[in-house]
Amino acid sequence: MGDRSFRLSFSPQRHGSLECVNRKKQPVEKYERGTRSYTMSHIRGKDTKIEVLVRSYLFRKGLRFRKNDKRYPGHPDVVLPKYHAIVFVNGCFWHMHEGCSKHSMPKSNVEFWQAKLLRNHNRDIAQRAELEAAGWRVITVWECELTKAVRDERLVRLYEQIVEGDADSAE
Repeated sequence: MGDRSFRLSFSPQRHGSLECVNRKKQPVEKYERGTRSYTMSHIRGKDTKIEVLVRSYLFRKGLRFRKNDKRYPGHPDVVLPKYHAIVFVNGCFWHMHEGCSKHSMPKSNVEFWQAKLLRNHNRDIAQRAELEAAGWRVITVWECELTKAVRDERLVRLYEQIVEGDADSAE
């Protein structure tokens, strides 16, 4: 075991996690072996904070919609049949938002992450094309557009894109 020791931490942030530290009290590993895989397996693809934020705003504005409808390619986050519009709320990392500071390629296991994120990106492009070919207006809202500084402006613009049918600005 060398110069490592283990301690059980009960701080509110760690919730009793086992933390590996060296004698200089610097964290060596954040997770116990096997814990990272378990943690990552519990990241879900629906009802994220940003999705709930967008849906609650649209609902407050009087729009009624379906959420995560499996009948459409990509299981869109919000489907508004009355306006023939579909909204995807994408995380910048998982969907490779180009030119965004929240998207960066992980430095470990680069080959795996490049392949995975590129698959996600290509699948998004194909699903968008399929929906547009079926006559839907597809609107993408990015995680970085929902930061506190620009959130209100983006949500107002989203509402206008849906109601007024502004397809030109539907990125």
